[in-house]
Amino acid sequence: MNAGTQPWKGAFDQMMGHSLASLSRTPKPRAIVECGSFSKPNNGCTDERQDALGISVFLEDRASYDKAVTEFRGRVPAFIYIASDGTLPEAPPGSGIDTRAEIIKYWQGQSTFMDGLTQETCRDFTHTGYGLSAISHFAETTRIQGQDLYPKISERLRHALGMHAKYQLGAAVPSSLCGGTPHLGLCPITEVGFNALNDRMGIAMTNTQRLTEQQRPAGTNVLFVAWKTLTHAANSN
Repeated sequence: MNAGTQPWKGAFDQMMGHSLASLSRTPKPRAIVECGSFSKPNNGCTDERQDALGISVFLEDRASYDKAVTEFRGRVPAFIYIASDGTLPEAPPGSGIDTRAEIIKYWQGQSTFMDGLTQETCRDFTHTGYGLSAISHFAETTRIQGQDLYPKISERLRHALGMHAKYQLGAAVPSSLCGGTPHLGLCPITEVGFNALNDRMGIAMTNTQRLTEQQRPAGTNVLFVAWKTLTHAANSN
């Protein structure tokens, strides 16, 4: 790739101008972290988000890694619904949620289920995006470790990214979805999943592609995304 090519050059410049990229920045590890509602109290909550890596991989802790993979396998189907699940979404493992009324309550009162709907869609698209970002990052990390989980989650992730991108782009929302008035605000979290599914696996994703390209270069929200245009845009590796 030629030096100075966009959108990577813009993403790089954006990253280099951010405080998180400063060579003088000092991590602030804490033995005990307390994160209250809306980060109140914030005793190490922000520090943890800004300083923490995939700790199982970093420590080469196989037991912790395997536990995380097991939880991931159970949580993704409980977060993203697809029609093959049946009339209701899967319940989170160990949650005790097992009736239709309990599932609807857990899904923010949503009683109509459609491909790509997530457990937080009717909360707001911002938190939904955090979940989709986490799923993409987890799958990307395990792939680097030699365990490709994308084939297991690709159908769910494809539908979820596509559905939320469609409405974020301005498509008319049916009354069956969050009463017709979802809270939009999908952050630039699509880059990793789009690259994996579209660029590497060859899955067409029209709405996701349009939104991804529209939001480039993706920066950081100092929460769950950080310069993914720079690291993942059109990255076939």
